[in-house]
Amino acid sequence: MSNETLIEGPLYEKRKKVYPQSVHGRFRRIKWTILCITLGVYYLLPFVRWNRGPGLPSQAVLVDLPHRRFYFFFIELWPQEVYYFTGLLIIAAMTLFLMNAVAGRIWCGYMCPQTVWTDLFYAVERWVEGDRRERMIGDKRGWTFDHVRRVALKHFLWIMIAWWTGGAWVLYFADAPTLVKELATFQAPFVAYLWIGILTATTYLFAGHAREQVCIYMCPWPRIQAALTDEWALNVTYRRDRGEPRMSVKKAEAARIQGDPAGDCVDCHQCINVCPTGVDIRHGIQLGCIQCGLCIDACDNIMRDIGRPTGLIGYDTDINMQRRREGKAPIYRIVRARTLIYVVAIAIVGSIMLYTLATRSTMDVNVLHERNPLFVQLSDGGVRNDYTVRLLNKGAERSFALDITGLPGATLRIAGIDRKPDGKLVVEVGQDQTREVRLSVQVDKAHVPQKAVGIAVTMTDIANGQTVSAGDHFVPADQ
Repeated sequence: MSNETLIEGPLYEKRKKVYPQSVHGRFRRIKWTILCITLGVYYLLPFVRWNRGPGLPSQAVLVDLPHRRFYFFFIELWPQEVYYFTGLLIIAAMTLFLMNAVAGRIWCGYMCPQTVWTDLFYAVERWVEGDRRERMIGDKRGWTFDHVRRVALKHFLWIMIAWWTGGAWVLYFADAPTLVKELATFQAPFVAYLWIGILTATTYLFAGHAREQVCIYMCPWPRIQAALTDEWALNVTYRRDRGEPRMSVKKAEAARIQGDPAGDCVDCHQCINVCPTGVDIRHGIQLGCIQCGLCIDACDNIMRDIGRPTGLIGYDTDINMQRRREGKAPIYRIVRARTLIYVVAIAIVGSIMLYTLATRSTMDVNVLHERNPLFVQLSDGGVRNDYTVRLLNKGAERSFALDITGLPGATLRIAGIDRKPDGKLVVEVGQDQTREVRLSVQVDKAHVPQKAVGIAVTMTDIANGQTVSAGDHFVPADQ
């Protein structure tokens, strides 16, 4: 038998309920401002109107799935332009990396949807059940009538917020006023009710119950940002060189009179009480710290009350922690190689996207060579190739002339379309639509190429002469 002692115990730590206390200060005001702006935009943006002309939706931001369009004010994106979303994802990632390089998990603390909605749910909880002390006493007393009444009201308000959150989301996929009326009269599509139900449940679960568990266990960003941060990044930091050793105000005064060291931290636990994830920042940077700065406000308030300088907890860097221990002045380097790389990447991708948006055409053509058969041998020795041509019109109804280059002596025909008196093959394409035609390209025996040659199908706007083209190949019979 092994001499090793088998140690038995739980494989996980039981959750300890967090009761964040309200706090007032600069960072709390910043969080309230961001919360109001972001939720205001989210809830109200579907109702903002934007005139795009007759026959087009008037909603400023709309994901039009039936017509496969995305509208964002004056921008209209088609499925073929999905690369713009790729660019936005790259910019979002680089911005997140930049924020982390400058001030750690500032995204988590101020702008993450989980943080914003949880903050709102906490505000409702405090309004209904009281602050930290009242909530703890209420839970300790158990299910009295007053406690049940307060908890029921809290959960009702949470569900209403979650329900409107889910409802606002589906409004981005249809005309908002119309869909609201249909939802109220139970005439909306089933899929709308389904998604409202799903998003209501997830918002209620994550913001009302999971809360800090999402940040600590479910979200991958804390693990990623730990690998991206460096010693120059600003993080919420407890300045141990000033705060230690901890002791009460009276004991600190007595120690200083006797010439003994005494820190400014009075061990009041206010920094822990206000933390939405229950972190003790005095233990250093931790996975649960979302860098929201509320502990800074709490500590500054205590320092002002006892007449000591503020800033015992603040945004600081690892470099400055070391410099203070060595008696040197702090230094800050927001602009450095890492941040410059992120800024340049954002600028390059953003510039490319702006340029392509500004210069993109409102028409396009795609050509697909028929594979069965690849060619047709004619009785007179000539050869015919057939192509499926898709014409894309992103503007008003227009007429387009089709032609080819790269194949001398070619004759063009389009099934169902006759040539105009001037000899042009003209295809009408409706407003904001695509149209497929079958294009036949034929050459007589004298002009049949010896091998496959490249051709270009050209699409010309009859009104203004603008052209676009797409390449393919003409295959002779002996290929």
